Amino acid sequence: QVQLVESGGGLVQAGGSLRLSCAASGSIFSFNYMGWYRQAPGKQRELVARITSGGNTNYADSVKGRFTISRDNAKNTVYLQMNRLKPEDTAVYYCNAVNNRIYWGQGTQVTVSS
Repeated sequence: QVQLVESGGGLVQAGGSLRLSCAASGSIFSFNYMGWYRQAPGKQRELVARITSGGNTNYADSVKGRFTISRDNAKNTVYLQMNRLKPEDTAVYYCNAVNNRIYWGQGTQVTVSS
């Protein structure tokens, strides 16, 4: 059973930066893609960024130019570097991994104060 463990969330002022990490219990080579989603109170979970096994990336329009997703295969870890954070980025951020099944982490809270 694959486990995904997120870390790096916290409270930051608007304009600041955070880096989220998602550590997988096994090799991430088996995943077709991995990504970050977020869910704000009262809203649906939405895709923030995704990276394929080949390293291709895509981003939500709201975070393009501010967030960067990357992966370290040797560490079985995916990162989300978040810069120029805005209050509307406040949400619980979830790591996601997909092969023939879908896996989710437990989530990490990101709060951006104005």
